[in-house]
Amino acid sequence: MRPCPAPGGGRPPVVLVAHGSRDPRAAEATRALARAVEAARPGTAVLPSWLDHTAPDPTAVLRGLAVAGHTRAVLVPLLLTAAYHRRVDIPAAVVAARDTAPELAVRVTDVLGPADGTVDARLLAGLRRRLAEAEPDGFDALVLAAAGTRDARARGSVGRVAAALAAELRIPCTVSYASAAPPTTDVAVARLRAAGARRVAVAAYFLAPGLFHDGVVAAACRAGAVAVSEPLTDTPELAELVLRRVDAVQRW
Repeated sequence: MRPCPAPGGGRPPVVLVAHGSRDPRAAEATRALARAVEAARPGTAVLPSWLDHTAPDPTAVLRGLAVAGHTRAVLVPLLLTAAYHRRVDIPAAVVAARDTAPELAVRVTDVLGPADGTVDARLLAGLRRRLAEAEPDGFDALVLAAAGTRDARARGSVGRVAAALAAELRIPCTVSYASAAPPTTDVAVARLRAAGARRVAVAAYFLAPGLFHDGVVAAACRAGAVAVSEPLTDTPELAELVLRRVDAVQRW
């Protein structure tokens, strides 16, 4: 864990909490996003953490902040849906930290996906940036490929992002999942092609590279997609969205 600035009257440190992966590319993407957020708001310490596979976990980071003398922190779940990890794992991490550091007040923000049913324009802009990088010549249909969840409400939030992209781009946009729910990306691409689309692109609804994104790329290519975008990682739009979430809870 890297050192934190000395506590004072300035902004509270921000703790980013990612899911975690055995793939080292995922951890590096989270670190890159932390650097991007710090660059976007000089003077704010931004510390990455992970729920699994990579250290430190959010409890350890929060305890370290308390030891360093901080009395406030903002925790941002690097999640695109408010499913199990947001509802259970992250609150449990905060409770565990408070057990040994009751003096530390922690605010937890909304996830980066739709909050209160609203799809943030920054999220859409980041997805569009990655699509333009992947296929600058355009496309006439789109698949939004997400990780997948059994939580119906979380899947509904993915559907809202797909609908928002369809409205902005004025093309059909459907959802696919890498796990836990149908359809898979190859099936979604094939359906659009069967319906008459000639150039189907896939927007990766992921924050970091890893096994799921690799699988989406392979499935999309098998089904005849013209391009698959890269994960959002450290795009300027994602860094701005993190700060928007932080600002929403910083009325201390």
